[in-house]
Amino acid sequence: MVNLWSSLVYLISGKSRFTHALSQAASISYDSLVISLVIVFVSAAVIAIQVSKQFLMSGAEAYIGGSIAVVMIREIAPGFVALAIGARAGTAISAEIANMQVTSQVDAIKTLKVDPVGYYFSPRILAAAITVPMVIMIAELIGIMGGLLVSNMTIGLHPARYINSVWLWLNSRDIYISLFKGLIFGVLIALVCATQGYETKGGAKDVGESTTKAAVLSTVYMLTADFIINIIFYL
Repeated sequence: MVNLWSSLVYLISGKSRFTHALSQAASISYDSLVISLVIVFVSAAVIAIQVSKQFLMSGAEAYIGGSIAVVMIREIAPGFVALAIGARAGTAISAEIANMQVTSQVDAIKTLKVDPVGYYFSPRILAAAITVPMVIMIAELIGIMGGLLVSNMTIGLHPARYINSVWLWLNSRDIYISLFKGLIFGVLIALVCATQGYETKGGAKDVGESTTKAAVLSTVYMLTADFIINIIFYL
């Protein structure tokens, strides 16, 4: 919380450069876009394979699209995208800052009377908070389309029936909540991973340990946050 507060103060004071945040946005979300979309697409395809025949046997094939859309938007897309970004970009953040710490680059920043927490953390937190929800929104669309493709291939479900079901079940509230999850997950990924890197002491071995710890902790915190958000909005 102390690091988060320091980062927010640094952002509000206007010391953080937009170009720095933009470059971090590219490394955090843009570089993780393909793997995130592939994971969500495959997940949607697997769900469609599992439920399509059961729905068809019970005469409820008209609900396949809506069911997949709800699952995608409420849980699969936000959760899997965050995990993919955490595994790829989060560990990179931790390793980068840890390497700066052990090579005394952080100490050099301090001698210039610059707050290292604000300087290193704020652009990463800002970039993740803005771009992770964007990736989630794209992933939701890809996941729904993946379910449509597989449903059509497995049981011959007409795309019009699938899309109609999606529109009937789609709720703007679920979309807003999924984007809110993305914002929280993005902040957690950047904050937790940057903190682990910043607290690194020692040498190359400690950099690796910090990176591993960052991946584990960011996953635990994201799952905990997901649980709390679901209790608040869906219980």
